[in-house]
Amino acid sequence: MKVLIAGGAGYIGSTVASACLDRGVTPVLLDKGVTGRREFTEGRTLYEGDIADGPLVDRIFAEHPDIGAVVHCAALIVVPDSVADPIGYYRANVAASLEFVGHLLRNGCHRLVFSSSASIYRAGADLTVDEESPLAPLSPYARTKAVCEEMFADIAAGTPLRVLSLRYFNPVGADPRLRTGLQLPRPSHALGRMILAAEEGVPFRITGTDYPTRDGSGLRDYIHVWDLAAAHLAALDAFDGLFADGTRSLAINLGTGTGTTVRELLATFNEVSDRPVEAVEAGRRPGDSAGACSRGDRALRLLGWRPELSLAEGIRDSLRWAAVRPTVLDEG
Repeated sequence: MKVLIAGGAGYIGSTVASACLDRGVTPVLLDKGVTGRREFTEGRTLYEGDIADGPLVDRIFAEHPDIGAVVHCAALIVVPDSVADPIGYYRANVAASLEFVGHLLRNGCHRLVFSSSASIYRAGADLTVDEESPLAPLSPYARTKAVCEEMFADIAAGTPLRVLSLRYFNPVGADPRLRTGLQLPRPSHALGRMILAAEEGVPFRITGTDYPTRDGSGLRDYIHVWDLAAAHLAALDAFDGLFADGTRSLAINLGTGTGTTVRELLATFNEVSDRPVEAVEAGRRPGDSAGACSRGDRALRLLGWRPELSLAEGIRDSLRWAAVRPTVLDEG
């Protein structure tokens, strides 16, 4: 079977593609190269262009009629950037996705696995959420994910489309074989900024220290990107069975169930890294929230999936990737 991976040259998409290859599933990549990297596509079938480009999508299906499902990872994802440029985020994440799903339906492709986000939830007092928790996205980025889920559900209700939304928590780490990893040289998330602080010999800034968490810093559910990739394969395996009862759209959380504060993340980082960093406190960033972690067992019940890699392993693989990234990626 072949799988079309939109955003297949990005961090998540390229890692899913690696997992597919390891399993004997052939990935076909579609990426327009905004943040994706050509280096992640070597030896893989790549179509360069936009998911909204109908003739291009038609050509992909004409040349690969055995594509059986689509994994849609194509999106802009930086929360502060979405606050500064909401029009750009709605255009890239929502408008293009609407066009894309129309192209898929025209080509007879009815299986869609959508990369969504746990940032769409309103967490309870204990900062845990399950798939039935209320939605209250706090940033334009998060709202684009919620809007896409609702849009896909509406389309699925009236067409042959079936859509599985995988709500990611906070990916860390890299492909353990270091084929791919986080492509951004200056990432905005906490672990990436810790690695930069260690490389540059400067303190790490804890942005937000007055959240309602056990130590005042934001809380996240950090999941290894290789575990995320395995969850996508499990989703593809289970896809038809998930919708056998007539369900048209479904959401599943992908997290570890363990909440880690930024201060705790830094403590684990300093245990793993040979270049520990100090911390300084700073104010909240626009669009940030206290965070949340996953609860419940829907992924285990429906996909037979559970995370296997620890936070320390995710940090260790992130550091290993950071060390080799300059030799893998052309950052000139």
